[in-house]
Formats: sequence, C-alpha cells, structure tokens
Amino acid sequence: MATTKLTFNIERCKACGLCVTACPRKLLILDTDSMNSRGMHPAKITDQSKCIACALCAMMCPDTVIKVEKNV
Repeated sequence: MATTKLTFNIERCKACGLCVTACPRKLLILDTDSMNSRGMHPAKITDQSKCIACALCAMMCPDTVIKVEKNV
C-alpha cells in the first residue's frame, strides 16, 4: 500500500491559502493554532492518510513550502 507524506516549511509559509484552495480532497487548512516567526498562520494537513499525493498544493505554492513524498 502506498503512503503519502506532506511536509511544510512553516517558516516560509506566508498563509496565502493557495494550497488550501488547490487541494481536491479539502485536506489543507491554515493553522490558526500556530504562528511562524513572520506572524503568519502556516498551512497544515488535517488527515495525512487521505492524501492522494496529487501535488497540486505544492504546484500552487509560490514559495515552495510543501514537499510531497509518495512511498510505494
């Protein structure tokens, strides 16, 4: 079974929300419970197990914050 892992460089995230709108499974949110050193609420995934590794979020991110890894 393939597993997917999304990692976020939260310090580079400027909370633009483009990744949130790009996710077809609606798994990404802006994390209002945390803040990076720039005062932004970084993006995070709500359920890693439901991610299909389409990488649309990473493609939409203007700051290359998201890394998508798929292990087969």
